[in-house]
Amino acid sequence: MTTTPAAAPTNLRRVPLAKRFLTFTWLTVGLAIAILVFYTFVQPSIVVDTLVTGGMWALLAAGLALVFGVMNIPNFAHGEFFMIGSLTAFFVFSPLQDAMFNDPAGTGLLKIVAPFPGMIAALIVGFAVGAVLEVILFRPLRKRSRDQWVMNTFLLTAGVSVVLINGDRLIFGNDFRGATRYWDVRPISILGTSVSVDRIAVFVIAMVTILLFSAFLLRTRTGRAMRAVAQDEAGAQMAGISLNRIFVLTMGLSCALAALAGASLLWLYPSYPDVGLQPLYLAWYVVILAGLGNVQGAIVGAFIVSLIQTLTVTYVGLDWIDVVPTLFIILILLFKPSGLFGSEVKGVWEQ
Repeated sequence: MTTTPAAAPTNLRRVPLAKRFLTFTWLTVGLAIAILVFYTFVQPSIVVDTLVTGGMWALLAAGLALVFGVMNIPNFAHGEFFMIGSLTAFFVFSPLQDAMFNDPAGTGLLKIVAPFPGMIAALIVGFAVGAVLEVILFRPLRKRSRDQWVMNTFLLTAGVSVVLINGDRLIFGNDFRGATRYWDVRPISILGTSVSVDRIAVFVIAMVTILLFSAFLLRTRTGRAMRAVAQDEAGAQMAGISLNRIFVLTMGLSCALAALAGASLLWLYPSYPDVGLQPLYLAWYVVILAGLGNVQGAIVGAFIVSLIQTLTVTYVGLDWIDVVPTLFIILILLFKPSGLFGSEVKGVWEQ
């Protein structure tokens, strides 16, 4: 019996640049960048809307990709943490808003910093609820059954979603709770487009959070441990990494990012029981497009989905805002079933 020798690993430096970058993934990313550059000169409002909205979807999708990549959990309650964040921000921001309304002359500093306590509170509450769910739900399930883990956790998170939505409805009712805007400041002109300060602040918050989150994953010991668990859970445990600690931290961070997105967009998405449904869809669009569990890819994919949404609203209509991205993702998966930044499954283009 003869055996076929294993193929030598490919040295990326020896691959021609044309072959390395003229792939379906890089062609798609390059096309998106080219469209953004084009609209920077033709219609800058499309670029502004894409960047602002894409920043928040990046936060949502990064958290969803993180929990799937590290814990292999398809979290279908992720949108409800967006709801928890928006609800927390409302209850923290409302008293501060009342104080500004009652004493407009003596609250100059408060007008600047008032939105941030709600966002910080949303981060803390989101992290705490996510950590608690890991300890009381996922950890016992992990001890008792690892068979069909993805399906079991899918059903579990779907149940958590139902409980959180109906719990919100029972306790707080179906009323919309939001804020017309966070900062009472005149819009700023960017590339000839009038942009509200709220939108600019949302983009800055998203970018700062993403940079800090990326630095945490890449530069810190705990972040490297999380990536090690995502790559090889058994090997990470043999190296002395506490899986329970990493799982609690992963679920907490994932939910905290979703809660921060909900808090930051309170002026655009008022809090009510079903507010997390569309953000959940969008987060899954991005994660599927980028490749399940790929955090960095999810960040790039978020801006691609945001660009598609913005172009859809501009040229097709608001009613198609979810339809066109879905069709685009179906088309992408025909050629690259593992997503733009996945590498396990070959599509029509690669076969």
